[in-house]
Parts: sequence; structure tokens; C-alpha cells
Amino acid sequence: MIELSRVQDLRQQVTAWKQAGLRVGFVPTMGNLHAGHLSLIDLASQKADRVISSVFVNPLQFGEGEDYERYPRTLEADKAKLSSVKCDALFAPSVAEMYAQGQTQTQVLAAPNLSKIWEGASRPGHFDGVATIVAKLFNLVQPDVAIFGQKDYQQWCVLNQMVADLNWPIELIKAPIQRDLDGLALSSRNQFLNQTQRKIAPRLYLELQQIAHAITSDERVDFNVLLQAAKQNLLDQGFDQVDYIAIVDPLSLQALKQRQDTMTILAVARLGSTRLLDNIELDLR
Repeated sequence: MIELSRVQDLRQQVTAWKQAGLRVGFVPTMGNLHAGHLSLIDLASQKADRVISSVFVNPLQFGEGEDYERYPRTLEADKAKLSSVKCDALFAPSVAEMYAQGQTQTQVLAAPNLSKIWEGASRPGHFDGVATIVAKLFNLVQPDVAIFGQKDYQQWCVLNQMVADLNWPIELIKAPIQRDLDGLALSSRNQFLNQTQRKIAPRLYLELQQIAHAITSDERVDFNVLLQAAKQNLLDQGFDQVDYIAIVDPLSLQALKQRQDTMTILAVARLGSTRLLDNIELDLR
């Protein structure tokens, strides 16, 4: 695996691959890699001749009071994991390399209709920071295909819209959520859970499954009653807070009041200071 930290070196490597007629796949990450990340690399290797992964903890997407400084940085371990799969190059720049002036004067405005609700309401400016860094990375890597995980479902929608709006010739692929044996969606933030919280955490996915079952089995189920009950169930089972739990249109992310052919159930709940994200996609066709 080639290790790169400078923009100039990354561009030279990508140019060489492109000139050789090779298809380039890209998996951007913030590091602290786990099996979920590695599954994205495996998928990228099936779709491309060469795979680049980036490790960069992007300060632009962290709001005031969020865990930017606390976010785990495990670059040496990440290198070992990437070397064990079909990753051809790692791009791990410094903040100064990506933001030469300390910040970027030009930023990408994420589609407001997708970015101001749900996570965007809880974390103002978050998706603008995500869109900006992904746009920068796309410009550097020039990927033919890029892989993102379904766990960050709203992020996927925002980035998919950005690629469409800006006419980038990039195939975006949404990879399935990778889960632990008890159903908890894999996340770098899971390591912040204590033993008691870790036992409670899988109940978020179980609650989503129960909502999905209720929708599937009852055409006239009242979404509002269903969601209120789910929120109370999570609190009763030990969650400290439910930021939101919603049944939405999978493209617009607007809340639904009744069944339709395709739906996505989104949820974020907190255990202590740790926010757990999860979702389920439903297709009734």
C-alpha cells in the first residue's frame, strides 16, 4: 500500500493510474477504522482497478462543543488494517495540508432541504463541512466510484445530491450497514460506551425493527402514535435522550404520515455523551 500525505503526491499517483486507463475507487474516512470501513474497501475493490482511502478528521464538520479533539486518531492501526485488505493507497494529510490558511475561505453549501433537518437541526453547519471536505477530496482523487456507508443515511443523501447538482462523473454507491452480532451498527464512537451502555445500545436497532414490522403488517398504522411509543420505549430501556426518530421519504427525507412504497426509518439516541445513529430502509413493493 502506498502512503501519501501531500496533495502533490496524491495527484501524481492518481494521474499515473488514470493514464494507464485504470478505474479508481475511493473510500473517504475519518480513521479509527473498524470492520464497517473495511467492508467499504472490499466493495470498492470490486468496482475499481485501484482503491484509495483517505484518513482525515475534518474540523469543518464538528460544531461547537462536539468531540473534534476527543475523536480517536489511530493512524498506525488504520494503516495495518488497510494493508490487510485491497487498499492500494492511503491519503492521510494534515489539517494544514488540506486547509492551508487554517480554514477554507470557500465552502460548499449542502442542499438546504436535505441538510437543515434531522442531523442538520441537531448539528448546524455539519453537512456544509462534510460537503466541503468531500468536494475537496473528489477534486484531488478524481474517483470513478466512491463508496459511503448507509449508517450515515442523511450524509449519503446530501452527497448524492451534490454529485448530481455539480455534474461530477462519479458513481456513488451506498454500502449496507455493518453490525455487531447483537445488531448494534458499527461505529468508531461505540468505544466510548461503558459496559452498561454497551448492553443497552443494541435496543435502538431492535426498536427500529419493531417499527418496520408494525408498518409492514398494518396498512393503517398511525405513524405519530408509533413513533411516540418508540421514543418512550427507548427512554424506558435506558437511553438518556432521543434526538429524533422518524419515518421519512428516502429521497427528500421529509417526514411521512402514512405508508408509501419506499420509506426510511431514521433514529439518533444518546447514551451519556455518545450519539448512536441507525436506520432501516423499507421497500413494500
